[in-house]
Amino acid sequence: MKVNIPLKKVVDNSYDITIDTLPAIHFDTKVAIVTNPTVAALHLESLLAKISAKELHIITVPDGEEYKNQTSIDLILNSMFENRFNRKSMLIAFGGGVIGDMTGFASSIYQRGIDFVQIPTTLLSQVDASVGGKTGMNNKYGKNLIGAFHQPKAVYIDPSFLETLPSREFGAGVAEIVKMAVTFNRDFFEFLESADLTNKDVLAEVIKRAVQTKANVVAQDEKEHGIRAALNYGHTFGHVIENETKYKRYLHGEAVAIGMVLANMTSMKMGLMSEDEASRVKTLLQKYNLPTSYAIKDIEKFYETFYLDKKSADSAITFILPVGIGNVKITDECEKDLLLSVLDEMGAAR
Repeated sequence: MKVNIPLKKVVDNSYDITIDTLPAIHFDTKVAIVTNPTVAALHLESLLAKISAKELHIITVPDGEEYKNQTSIDLILNSMFENRFNRKSMLIAFGGGVIGDMTGFASSIYQRGIDFVQIPTTLLSQVDASVGGKTGMNNKYGKNLIGAFHQPKAVYIDPSFLETLPSREFGAGVAEIVKMAVTFNRDFFEFLESADLTNKDVLAEVIKRAVQTKANVVAQDEKEHGIRAALNYGHTFGHVIENETKYKRYLHGEAVAIGMVLANMTSMKMGLMSEDEASRVKTLLQKYNLPTSYAIKDIEKFYETFYLDKKSADSAITFILPVGIGNVKITDECEKDLLLSVLDEMGAAR
């Protein structure tokens, strides 16, 4: 005996990404702005001048990737319960990728899901983390292993927030931009090689191109069943590096930069990328003082940590490898000996 529940339907999760000076925004409901002390000190006053709501609260969580955990999620949820938020209430993520991921995740699970809006303040979050609906938190096993796909209702990207961004944070964002150009857009990569990102107009154009590139991919594959996985170029290696260094030594984009170099080394060994192309990618990363080497102390342990990656399945490890510049291959056919040789070379280069 069977009872069928007919749930097939089309859900429209479309939303707009506005790249401009932040407009005045009114919400006819309870709203909480989730931020951290660093962003609050720099920008909260200017944000409050633009935001109005039926009832407005501020939730402040500690600053840093190491706080992207269950304790911080509980802090957000508890504040919402204490202030009697309901299913029509809303969260605003005001900060970088850590704030955006945690705010999105908290909104996805509070009373089985409420709306949230992204107002990213770092280059990395503006071009990557705020777009596409990936939310989550870290645990002792790895990065973003707990989370949900939960699309924001809107994203407001105001490049003026970047004026107070430290140079390391800016470089971390550039790493994600380079990632998208290498995997999907050779013309964009060539533009980046000569672009002056200190020019506000050029920077705005780069943000737009990066966001459009990611939006095109997300529109094809919202929940990463296929081509969207290519946006994890550099991340399979990078997440292991972040895990090994307890999320304290490198910013996320810095770990991804090292990961891209390792992915390029793998591609070269497999005949997918030339030495000249790999060198161009490394040169562009180094232009923004991004790290491109890492002291791997135990290559076997590093290799085993790959199996905690979300893209891996059973005994197969999925890698995102560039095919030249502007194309990409998603594969689980990288031989262990080849990968160990790449890791050994990286370790020997320190």
